[in-house]
Amino acid sequence: MRRIGDTAIAAVTVVALGSGVWLLGPGAGPHTPPPQPSAAEGRPDPGEERLEAPALPPSPPTRIRIPAIRVNAPLMGLALTPAGSLDVPPAGQKNLAGWYEAGTTPGETGTAIVAGHVDNTEGPAVFYDLGALRRGAAIEVDRRDGGVAVFSVDAVEVYQARDFPDEKVYGAAKRPELRVITCGGGYSRTTGYQGNVVVFAHLTGSR
Repeated sequence: MRRIGDTAIAAVTVVALGSGVWLLGPGAGPHTPPPQPSAAEGRPDPGEERLEAPALPPSPPTRIRIPAIRVNAPLMGLALTPAGSLDVPPAGQKNLAGWYEAGTTPGETGTAIVAGHVDNTEGPAVFYDLGALRRGAAIEVDRRDGGVAVFSVDAVEVYQARDFPDEKVYGAAKRPELRVITCGGGYSRTTGYQGNVVVFAHLTGSR
C-alpha cells in the first residue's frame, strides 16, 4: 500500500490549502496576497540539474525546513479523502505541514509529496512565501531515523486548477524527488484560490 499510484491523487490541493478570507477582512491596512513564482523559476533543462545524492532508505519525515523563506515546521501524515484527493493539515494550525504517508518517504527513490496551507482565516500560514522560492534553494527534511534529507529546488511553478498536471507533479521518479504544494494562482471572492504553487526538488545530500 505504500505506493498506491501517485498519479491517482487527482488535483489534490486546489482550494483546500488556503481560505483567502483574511484578505477580505477588516484591518489596519491592505493585506498582501502571497507571492507567486515568476516564469524565470520554471523547470530548467535536465542538463542543468547536475548534483545528485544516493537514495536513502525509507523513513517517515518529522519536520521540514526551508531557510530561504523562514519555514521550520513539523510534519504530520496525510491520507486520501473518500473522494481520492489528498487530505490537508488542520487549518487552525498555521505552522504545520503534511506529507502523503501512503507514498514515497522524502529521501528514498520516487516522488515524495508535502503540502501545507498558504493561509487561514487569521492570515499567512506555513507556505505563504512558497512562491518566492528560487531555483537552487535548499529544503531540509528531518527523518525519524535521525537523518536529514537535503533537497535542491529545481523549479517553482504555478498552475491553474483546470491545467493542473497530475502526471508531472505526482508521477513516479527514478531518483529521490520532492514536491511541496500550496494554494496560489490568484484569488476570487466566489471560488477562492484558483490553483496551486508547486516546488520541484531533488535530493542533493544528507547528514
